[in-house]
Amino acid sequence: MKTALIYIAMIAFTGVSLISENSASASDEDQKAVQAATRQFYAALNELFTGEVEPMKKVWSHQDDITFMGPDGSFLHGWKPIAAEWEKTGSMKLGGKVEASEIHTTVGPKLAIVSNYEIGHNKGPDGKMLKVKIRATSTFRKENGKWKMIGHHTDLLPFLLN
Repeated sequence: MKTALIYIAMIAFTGVSLISENSASASDEDQKAVQAATRQFYAALNELFTGEVEPMKKVWSHQDDITFMGPDGSFLHGWKPIAAEWEKTGSMKLGGKVEASEIHTTVGPKLAIVSNYEIGHNKGPDGKMLKVKIRATSTFRKENGKWKMIGHHTDLLPFLLN
């Protein structure tokens, strides 16, 4: 009897696990849309380095629950302070270029997480070009059928802390 109950419990657990797994997986369309949103973010980031802020504003959700943890150690909450940070960064015209490499994407029905390296170069505080290689994690949410960034977290860059 005890063995039969264990067997039934194992079957029930397996069934629940399979249902949960299938409900959490995303469609091919969502996978492609998150990959496109990630490419748009990095294109917008590189435009930001030239002073163009609008593309970055289009990538992000404008809700109050979003977060940004920048390479200078900042931790911002909500659209208004994050938009202000993008304006400030754009005005610095850091130049250079950063690209995503070793991208790992996990996509669910409404949320997606993208982990990767950001590799490239930007101007440091002294105006000299410095190499950038940091880890980054981005979180996207499906809002009105479009994948919008709701979080971006990067490592600290020591030269930005001076």
